[in-house]
Amino acid sequence: MFTSLLSRVALACLLLTGPAALPVVAQTSPAATASTAHPSFTVTVVGKGRPVLLIPGLTCPGAVWDETVARYRGRYQCHVVSLAGFGGLAPQQPVPAHLLQDTRDQLLAYVKAQKLQRPVVIGHSLGGFLALWMAATDPSALGPLEIVDSLPFISAIMNPDLTADQARPQAEQLRQQMSQASRSLAASRQMAARLVTDTARITQVGRWGAASDPATVAQALYDMNTTDLRADIARIKQPVLVLGSWVGYKQYGATEASTRAVFTQQYAQLPQTRIELSPIGRHFIMYDDKSWFFTQTDAFLKQRTVALK
Repeated sequence: MFTSLLSRVALACLLLTGPAALPVVAQTSPAATASTAHPSFTVTVVGKGRPVLLIPGLTCPGAVWDETVARYRGRYQCHVVSLAGFGGLAPQQPVPAHLLQDTRDQLLAYVKAQKLQRPVVIGHSLGGFLALWMAATDPSALGPLEIVDSLPFISAIMNPDLTADQARPQAEQLRQQMSQASRSLAASRQMAARLVTDTARITQVGRWGAASDPATVAQALYDMNTTDLRADIARIKQPVLVLGSWVGYKQYGATEASTRAVFTQQYAQLPQTRIELSPIGRHFIMYDDKSWFFTQTDAFLKQRTVALK
C-alpha cells in the first residue's frame, strides 16, 4: 500500500543519522554567513537578480542545491540555507524544544532583514514543509513556492483523519529512539539507496546523514509529525508547484494514480496549486530526474505570478 510505503521513506530519511566523525562532501559555493539572529541556520548568497530561497531536506546541507544554484545564479540571487545539525553543520546546544517553529520564524525574519521582496522559495522534503509553514504564517512575505516531494502532514499519510494530538504519542516514541541513534556509513548508504538511484549520490546523501546530529534530526521529525498544515495552507494565496515522486515505491504496489491521490488529498485546501509527479525520480528528484526537475522549475520561475486576494 502506497501510504505505508511513503511513511517508511520518511522514516528512512531519519535513519540516515549517525555519528559526526565521517567526512562530508564539501559545498562548492562561497562560505556561508552565520548570524546570532538565526542560530537555526546559515545562509550562502550566490548570484544576482530576483531572490530565491532554497531550503534543504532532513539531514542535508545547502550543498544539496549546488547544481540548482549553478543553473540559476546568473539570473537569480540564490539564498541557500543550511540548517544547524544537518550534514555536518554544528547543532544548536541544546536543541530547541520547538525547533522547526523557531526555524520558521527565523527564516521569515531573515527575509525581512535582508529586504527580500517576496522571494521564490524552493524547498525539498523538510524544506518544503518549512516553506509551506512560512507562507501560511505570513502569506504576504513570500512569492511563489516550489515544494519538492513534501506534504503538509506526514503523519496522516496512512490515515487522513488522524489529528496532530493523536499522532503525538507515536511521534514521541520515535523521537526518543532517534535521539540516541547512531548509524554507520554503510547503513546510511543502504537507507539512502531507497531515496536516490545514482551510486555517487547514494554515497553523498549517506555521508550527510551520517554526519547529522541525531538529537536535531529526532526533534525535526517530531515537529513534522505533530504539525498539521492541511488547513493552514488555505491562507497561502501565491502559486505553488508541488513536485512529487512515486517510482521508488512501485515495487511495493504503488501507482502514479495512488500517489497522486495522496498528494491531492493533502493539498486539497491550497488555493493555487499544481501537482506534477516525476516519471523516474525517487525522493531526491533534483538528482534522479534532473532534466525534468529543471524543465518544471524553469517554467515555474518564468511564469507571471499573481497572488489571490
